[in-house]
Amino acid sequence: MIAALGPYAHFILLSYAAAALAACGLTLWVILDHRQLRTTLAALEARGLTRRSARAAARLASETPLENRA
Repeated sequence: MIAALGPYAHFILLSYAAAALAACGLTLWVILDHRQLRTTLAALEARGLTRRSARAAARLASETPLENRA
């Protein structure tokens, strides 16, 4: 198989290995960062801080529809 790739087989295989390693590293980084951000967000919400989007949704839900207004 390696001979079929020609004289640059080692360079080609090392390039594929480096690309695969970089993709795996980035995937692992995103997973770990996601976990850390979820932990931070849970700690903030436990302290009583909420997201602005949650406040806006609650405000919209509490408003009466336009057709019911006098």
